[in-house]
Amino acid sequence: MTGSLAKLAEIGFSNVEAFDFVSRPTEIRAALDAAGLASPTGHAPLLSDELWTPDGSIPTPAPEVVFEAAAAIGIQTVIDPFVAPDRWLTEDGVADIAERLNSAAEKAASFGLTVGYHNHAQEFVASFDGQSAYERLVSLLDERVAIELDLFWALTGGQDVPALVKSLGDRLIAVHVKDGIVPTSNPWAPGAGEFGSSSLDQRHAGTGEVPLVASLQAATNLKYAVVEYDTAPGDVFADVAASLAFLRENGVQA
Repeated sequence: MTGSLAKLAEIGFSNVEAFDFVSRPTEIRAALDAAGLASPTGHAPLLSDELWTPDGSIPTPAPEVVFEAAAAIGIQTVIDPFVAPDRWLTEDGVADIAERLNSAAEKAASFGLTVGYHNHAQEFVASFDGQSAYERLVSLLDERVAIELDLFWALTGGQDVPALVKSLGDRLIAVHVKDGIVPTSNPWAPGAGEFGSSSLDQRHAGTGEVPLVASLQAATNLKYAVVEYDTAPGDVFADVAASLAFLRENGVQA
């Protein structure tokens, strides 16, 4: 980890977004300090008993344990990265997600932290009275809950991404800058087959189908542009360097 973070700093990053950090905050903080990096945001499950990832599930610790680890690392906003697709199909399910996020925001505040939510594409399958499940969630959230929008997955969910960015206004503080050829169908829609990240055709920022420039320009309060690949097309360090160059060419810091 120390070598990887040092390489990212050498490439030109000043921040990284931590993941699976709860069990090793001391190790992560030491590695960040050694590389001269900060991790203002981090992903950890807050709303599920178990966090699904394409590479296996991660158990969910108590929120207090998550927030203690985040504070030790220097993370300011803990972002829940995934809520199971079936929980987005009903109004009650979406209301429950919002209630849990609002409760997490209250607990986080006692640690001097905030919380946020990061989407994939399952949030855009169902709609209620012309409002997507994602839009319904945002409407129910406490104003303290931040939004991190994954631009690739929003497009996969059939969204007009720049328009969605604009609609989120100042509560959108971070985006995942990700590009590629979007799947022909939503991999989390009911009846979809098994999904793994290795099936994705992801490319360097600015070379795929995602309207990244227009989306970034539509943001009004963007603090963090996070370079991410669910599956890197080549050497991972060369890939992230290419996307960082794209951001800099378009006046955005990562």
